[in-house]
Amino acid sequence: MVLQGDAGPPCPPIALTASPSPPKGRIQRSLTPQPSGHRPRRLPIPCFRGRTTPPSPTRKRAMELQKGKGTAAAAAPGAAGGGGGGAGAGAPGGGRLLLSTSLDAKDELEERLERCVNVVTSMTAGVSEREANDALNAYVCKGPPQHEEICLGLLTLVLTEPAQAQKCYRDLALVSRDGMNIVLNKINQILMEKYLKLQDTCRTQLVWLVRELVKSGVLGADGVCMTFMKQIAGGDVTAKNIWLAESVLDILTEQREWVLKSSILIAMAIYTYLRLIVDHHGTAQLQALRQKEVDFCISLLRERFMECLMIGRDLVRLLQNVARIPEFELLWKDIIHNPQALSPQFTGILQLLQSRTSRKFLACRLTPDMETKLLFMTSRVRFGQQKRYQDWFQRQYLSTPDSQSLRCDLIRYICGVVHPSNEVLSSDILPRWAIIGWLLTTCTSNVAASNAKLALFYDWLFFSPDKDSIMNIEPAILVMHHSMKPHPAITATLLDFMCRIIPNFYPPLEGHVRQGVFSSLNHIVEKRVLAHLAPLFDNPKLDKELRAMLREKFPEFCSSPSPPVEVKIEEPVSMEMDNHMSDKDESCYDNAEAAFSDDEEDLNSRGKKREFRFHPIKETVVEEPVDITPYLDQLDESLRDKVLQLQKGSDTEAQCEVMQEIVDQVLEEDFDSEQLSVLASCLQELFKAHFRGEVLPEEITEESLEESVGKPLYLIFRNLCQMQEDNSSFSLLLDLLSELYQKQPKIGYHLLYYLRASKAAAGKMNLYESFAQATQLGDLHTCLMMDMKACQEDDVRLLCHLTPSIYTEFPDETLRSGELLNMIVAVIDSAQLQELVCHVMMGNLVMFRKDSVLNILIQSLDWETFEQYCAWQLFLAHNIPLETIIPILQHLKYKEHPEALSCLLLQLRREKPSEEMVKMVLSRPCHPDDQFTTSILRHWCMKHDELLAEHIKSLLIKNNSLPRKRQSLRSSSSKLAQLTLEQILEHLDNLRLNLTNTKQNFFSQTPILQALQHVQASCDEAHKMKFSDLFSLAEEYEDSSTKPPKSRRKAALSSPRSRKNATQPPNAEEESGSSSASEEEDTKPKPTKRKRKGSSAVGSDSD
Repeated sequence: MVLQGDAGPPCPPIALTASPSPPKGRIQRSLTPQPSGHRPRRLPIPCFRGRTTPPSPTRKRAMELQKGKGTAAAAAPGAAGGGGGGAGAGAPGGGRLLLSTSLDAKDELEERLERCVNVVTSMTAGVSEREANDALNAYVCKGPPQHEEICLGLLTLVLTEPAQAQKCYRDLALVSRDGMNIVLNKINQILMEKYLKLQDTCRTQLVWLVRELVKSGVLGADGVCMTFMKQIAGGDVTAKNIWLAESVLDILTEQREWVLKSSILIAMAIYTYLRLIVDHHGTAQLQALRQKEVDFCISLLRERFMECLMIGRDLVRLLQNVARIPEFELLWKDIIHNPQALSPQFTGILQLLQSRTSRKFLACRLTPDMETKLLFMTSRVRFGQQKRYQDWFQRQYLSTPDSQSLRCDLIRYICGVVHPSNEVLSSDILPRWAIIGWLLTTCTSNVAASNAKLALFYDWLFFSPDKDSIMNIEPAILVMHHSMKPHPAITATLLDFMCRIIPNFYPPLEGHVRQGVFSSLNHIVEKRVLAHLAPLFDNPKLDKELRAMLREKFPEFCSSPSPPVEVKIEEPVSMEMDNHMSDKDESCYDNAEAAFSDDEEDLNSRGKKREFRFHPIKETVVEEPVDITPYLDQLDESLRDKVLQLQKGSDTEAQCEVMQEIVDQVLEEDFDSEQLSVLASCLQELFKAHFRGEVLPEEITEESLEESVGKPLYLIFRNLCQMQEDNSSFSLLLDLLSELYQKQPKIGYHLLYYLRASKAAAGKMNLYESFAQATQLGDLHTCLMMDMKACQEDDVRLLCHLTPSIYTEFPDETLRSGELLNMIVAVIDSAQLQELVCHVMMGNLVMFRKDSVLNILIQSLDWETFEQYCAWQLFLAHNIPLETIIPILQHLKYKEHPEALSCLLLQLRREKPSEEMVKMVLSRPCHPDDQFTTSILRHWCMKHDELLAEHIKSLLIKNNSLPRKRQSLRSSSSKLAQLTLEQILEHLDNLRLNLTNTKQNFFSQTPILQALQHVQASCDEAHKMKFSDLFSLAEEYEDSSTKPPKSRRKAALSSPRSRKNATQPPNAEEESGSSSASEEEDTKPKPTKRKRKGSSAVGSDSD
């Protein structure tokens, strides 16, 4: 069967971890859909003890079906989709539900569902319909396990027995006690994990069942529809894929009113079918389907354009691909010349292009199987071993001419969704740029190749460092960089495309595109993705015309490794954006002149790395009358009256009463949700004063905190806390908050404060996650970072107050985030630092954990001096072993990172030296001005001389036991430290010089002398000459083994060379520093071998 596909890659790919999140209880309409890979929260199934529930829409429909059972029964075969009479009993080579071969093990899910079917059959076989209903209802009332068994059994019968589908669905609607929650969850699991193995009849029945769920208005059916759309593969025009695309489109078209209730479903459907239109051409059947898709998309785009706007800039990319279709040609004219015709809030195409596309849209155009294979390649496959996996993927998904359009989806997914951790980036796992390079080099169509390059550079065109991620633009620059040697044509065509896209993408916005590309390149250099771009842009392998064009377009990057910070936009264009970086309160900044002190100017002129924070003078804000007249006319009369009462309210208590009445009216069943946006505008204007000044009271007590959360606007938060568990209007209040958030981004950290401070919100901090997913951002991490950034700018005391709860409640979003830590340490003072340290010591706050602390401290190396000291103080407050972060030594340069080196040095002096510590310390390059290694070794000599001697002996013998050409390849367990025999000897010689005039007898210890003797016996003449004083200790140890150790030490330390070196240490260091050159001259074959082996180690995994 085609559905079984290939045998799979040689190693089994990782399985997707989750399916879309099920709806919560009695929520009126579903919240934001969860993308693939999201881990849904598992909701407890309530225990029913014979209680009856009010008839839900599903139950009402089931009752109607029961009353008209004759008609329903007659319609059942047709409604079931005509899957074939015998198919329900199981097709050859498989069970009733899934396809399988004789070699396949029995599927666990199928076995469980069959057991549930047997339970249902045992109660309903041979009895009347009424007796069967009574038996089923009595059984489900016994408890959640029994309820689940019956629901899953009836679901399986619907899927496998088309003739009984109508009756089983009616029974399912009658016995379900959780709003079909179990059924929806299981359907999502089947779609995500088992769809490719489903029998054809089951697929047909699954479509029929989803149609019935939508007709019944079951809460969460929109999530199932989105999962179904994810299974429609791009670039696939096989009969079964076309059938699925048309079936889902029919459901969305027939149930249009239901679709219009869910903004996210509208956006997801538009994104899906705009992309599929490109594939559907040629035959009459495809042309007919294409016309249905065009009509569907045009109607939604024209009627609900603001909902489609949440897609972001990729909506423009998809509309470009279908621009030649007459209906879309007219739409484009309105977008460019008359944007207000689509929506009064739409200001023009720039608004759309400056909005980042959420990951959930980029991920929706890959089937779960494609996504699993790509995630496997980017997380498990080693670089150099990827060919067989790529060949399998090519055969499965990219082997036909129609499949070329899928490359854009794959590239957008890799750039926007697959963001590997620092551990993966620094490992030998297959990098993203290599996969993208493979997709580009195997492209067989010029049109597809152009579209693929546009997909790769798309985030560059309007890149903003404040809103976009470096990970979105990194693959393109690395593809060009790494392809220069093996595939210079790829690099040349990408550079040419980058230059030509600036004037040709959209001429009226050429200045903005130039700014976006410049910002991308500048950010790439700032983040050290590439040290500088001149070797790439001015490479001799490029032809002269291309190099000339690059010099003309980007002169800053062709000549200097440090480009300027900004470029001017040629023409001013209005940029009104509903995002967090705009909408700053103008009253925050004062126009009075401000100047730095003379001392600071002097320091700055000397080139010190300083950042002066300007604190504006705060003046008394003059309250201006609020004008909400334009909004009042759009409200219902009753709501308008309450808003006017709210405006006229003189005291807080009266305003709170009116605000509660407004919330109650919003929660009424007949409330028009279209008015939420207007109401949010009114509330934002009326409560501007809420968002000025400090939120946190001066004296923090239980009473003062409770009083501070008594503002009228906080009543929305209070109602949200009260209804989270069992109120069907929970999502409606979230929608109101989402509208408020677009107009006043500060509402986010006010919600965090309320959940932290209010007694009514105790234990409800997870509400913030629901809020974040309901916003246009749709992502907890992004929302949290933006809210904490807004809080940092407005109220540092509140930022410190929120920090413990934020780190405690959202560990996955905070403990790996150097960005959040930098926000905190950038603004706190010494008293606030001490307060945070106390929180850590008392166990109230955890800011680091072992698996991420090293990466965060490495990120901190670019921060300001005080920020780095704060980060180290907070780290030292934790009880994390120093071995966890000791690999950071390999990143520290004595001139650039004095803060980290001094903190690490003070911490090392408190530790007993382990062999790994000593190895890391000795692996630092020797330099006359870098005293780090000598100082810590000297301290350990004084405190732990015997232990240090044993470790050094072990390291000397290990490094001397292998040929010299292998020493550059050896590394510590951290894969960061590289230690050579010469380094150890240089550091020991420096230590010997430092101990010359002391009474320390470290070099008279037997382990040290034995190790030196061992090294001397096998090293070359160049090393013997260079380290003659060190080796003289070993010679005297051998010649005068009967003498006391003290006399040996005196003889060694009083040699003429020792005295000379002691009086002139700089000359000794210079001699040491130039040793490598003399070694190369004396032993010519060895450097050649070392160089060749070192170069081969870069791409080798076997060593």
